[in-house]
Amino acid sequence: MACRLAHSNFLFLGPQKRPNEGNRISPQSSTSSGTYLLKWKSLPQRISKQNKCLISIRKRGNVKAVAVSVAPSPADNAEERQQLCQEYGFRQIGEPLPDNVTLRDIIETLPKKVFEIDDAKAWKSVLTSVTSYALGMFMIAKAPWYLLPLAWAWTGTAITGFFVIGHDCAHKSFSRNKLVEDILGTLAFLPLIYPYEPWRFKHDKHHAKTNMLDEDTAWNPIKEEEFESSPILRKAIIYGYGPFRPWMSIAHWLICHFDVKKFRPNEVNRVKISLACVFAFMAIGWPLIIYKTGIIGWIKFWLMPWLGYHFWMSTFTMVHHTAPHIPFKPSEEWNAAQAQLNGTVHCDYPNWIEILCHDINVHIPHHISPRIPSYNLRAAHQSLQENWGKVRTMCVCECVFF
Repeated sequence: MACRLAHSNFLFLGPQKRPNEGNRISPQSSTSSGTYLLKWKSLPQRISKQNKCLISIRKRGNVKAVAVSVAPSPADNAEERQQLCQEYGFRQIGEPLPDNVTLRDIIETLPKKVFEIDDAKAWKSVLTSVTSYALGMFMIAKAPWYLLPLAWAWTGTAITGFFVIGHDCAHKSFSRNKLVEDILGTLAFLPLIYPYEPWRFKHDKHHAKTNMLDEDTAWNPIKEEEFESSPILRKAIIYGYGPFRPWMSIAHWLICHFDVKKFRPNEVNRVKISLACVFAFMAIGWPLIIYKTGIIGWIKFWLMPWLGYHFWMSTFTMVHHTAPHIPFKPSEEWNAAQAQLNGTVHCDYPNWIEILCHDINVHIPHHISPRIPSYNLRAAHQSLQENWGKVRTMCVCECVFF
């Protein structure tokens, strides 16, 4: 997904259908120069061709973004919301949330039972991930070469479930025992070579500052001056947010989580423990895999599923908070309720992905309150649909390989 940022917004566009000038949404009123939105405009011809992604929104094509200079969010107008839905395959684009609604107001409409931790359901999710991952390893071991991509796709998705379990532990929504959560979260992240505590500290900031310009740690739009500063950088951004998006996820993993200097003094000890665990796994686990299966075995059994995980990580991150109407606002204009409810996208994936990834894409209730366990997200989503249904954004994603 390639994108850059201009005076007040940036754009999403699939390559299969390039809107003409008549499809552009005209500004209806002025807006602050600090707010950034998605907007339609033709992409340059030289970047119009890309390979298909494994996953896309309805229309099976790579999604791109580029900046243009326009004013208000198209979500302010019902007709334009419907136009966006038809163009990009959204089932619904939500109405703007009134300024006087707070995040607490939304949380109070949720039933108390969705916050309850159920140990049996929690450990069932662990069993699901371990079993599906073991099945993936078996498929990789037994599959002929031409079926290996399917085995890698399954195993990469299954190992993404490990991430979701660690994710619940980080939000203190897995167990009432916080030590159990810290241990399980660390173990769940080890096969991903992800240091648990550094990720947790960064992810907490993502929830505290979702879609806040320059502050959200998940991702930020590329500003126009950066996009235009160098042809090489421009090309790198185009491909980095497009066909090479998983490599951007890997770069984010490497740059943001291994430098102790990026963390506050009171976080450093926990960061060092997580890093030690990751390095120990690499020092012991990788040589064992290579000793038993060789370098080719290390690629087959670890590297390829790991790349599959980063495909999902990069895809989910973009889909959860990126749509043509969702703004990225500076801190002085940012509103928590609007960012979490209007600025989060619910996306329906095929059932096998939802099961293996523990409903992480039922994402709106998770951003209303991270304390909701993954197995209660659907019940919480149903409640939000009943009470706040008009302000949700929903889309459907389809897999090409299944």
